[in-house]
Amino acid sequence: MKNKLTKNIIERYSRQIVLKDIGISGQKEIINSKVLIVGAGGLGCPIADYLSRAGIGTLGIADYDKVSLSNIHRQSLYDSSDVGKFKVKVIKNKLKKINPSIKFKLFKTKVRKDNITKIIKNFDIIVDGSDNFKTKFLLNKFSIKFKKKLIIGAISKFDGHVFSFDFNNKKNPCLKCFYQSDPSDEVLNCETEGIIGPLAGIVGNIQSIQVLKSILNIKDDFYGKILIMNFKSLNFRKVKFNKKNNCVCSK
Repeated sequence: MKNKLTKNIIERYSRQIVLKDIGISGQKEIINSKVLIVGAGGLGCPIADYLSRAGIGTLGIADYDKVSLSNIHRQSLYDSSDVGKFKVKVIKNKLKKINPSIKFKLFKTKVRKDNITKIIKNFDIIVDGSDNFKTKFLLNKFSIKFKKKLIIGAISKFDGHVFSFDFNNKKNPCLKCFYQSDPSDEVLNCETEGIIGPLAGIVGNIQSIQVLKSILNIKDDFYGKILIMNFKSLNFRKVKFNKKNNCVCSK
């Protein structure tokens, strides 16, 4: 990217450029960044939406699913005309209208152990918008391996969780350090457990903010903590957890 931002670019991002934590230099960092979103559902939609509006240079989206009618109440980038279409293609077409300068890399596949290296290797930050712990732990393992920054979100019923990890720092714990044993994916199953729709947008937008803070290297004491949100009681709390000696991140 050229060192000088055009008048059009400055006008588009003027409300965030004016922030002292961003400025012209910060906006350049955002435009030069490469972010991968795994999962284009309730979390992935607001993450992709607001990161594209912020000016992320390259946005990767990995999802193998098609839009269903039951998705629409919480997955904000889809409407009734999108039912039956692949999510990654719908998102690209809609976000291109919002910000034509974004470069997209689409992965119309499920992220698995045999393809994850190829998918994540060229991105700076990995954002988890998946709906199962198998994928979350896989992203955790390979983000450690390739020293990526990883932002994880989880939603169910009226509850939301957010984690931020920077695996460039070996002192930071990982997702496996928090969970004593692998949780059941039933806790993230919207079909059986249910979910209040706006929850997805709130948690996804918090993940978006964490991504931008990571790009801008804004000082953050959130590493090694989990943000726990209950929207029935409107209770928010951060809980610190420590790195485990026998964990995958300690090897």
